[in-house]
Amino acid sequence: MYSAVIDELIEKFERLPGIGRKSAERIAFYILERMSEDDAVNMANTIARAKKTVRLCECCQNLTEASPCSICSSAKRDKSVICVVESPEDVSAIENTNEYKGLYHVLHGALSPMDGVGPDDIKINELLLRLADGNVEEIILATNPTVNGTATAVYISKLLAPFNVKVTRIAHGIPIGSDIEYADKITIIKAMESRQIMN
Repeated sequence: MYSAVIDELIEKFERLPGIGRKSAERIAFYILERMSEDDAVNMANTIARAKKTVRLCECCQNLTEASPCSICSSAKRDKSVICVVESPEDVSAIENTNEYKGLYHVLHGALSPMDGVGPDDIKINELLLRLADGNVEEIILATNPTVNGTATAVYISKLLAPFNVKVTRIAHGIPIGSDIEYADKITIIKAMESRQIMN
């Protein structure tokens, strides 16, 4: 339907997560029709520069330009607490609350035997190495409330049993502003299990 170069551009965008054929076409045509050549070149250069300069933090495994990252190197962070998450996007979501003041550890995935993802395929060993100095008092397991995320949390909690560290799991339940009648069975079970004493 389109020229070879336009088809190739659409196919490249279609590879991005959450982008289907129609969305890929819209992005491609926006770039070709409405974006100036300078803006398009700047975008391409920014992507290339980011791919070249962004790496994993030597401590928390989050994406960063400088290692250790700004969170790990901050004197204002509580270094006795580590929140374990699946992805850099999870770090961003928690940071946006402005409530959590500890450190992070990014696994870059979750255990998924069906997809061939085992313990050596995510950053679990790097987490264990961080406990060697004995300064960490609590590990918060903030993996997603999915089958794989829960399995990952259980697996890590068992690995942490020999360490002198408190292991906690974030609560799951009914989202604020929603109705119980629309919640699924698992969400209601988790909400009941995570109930708290009212002050």
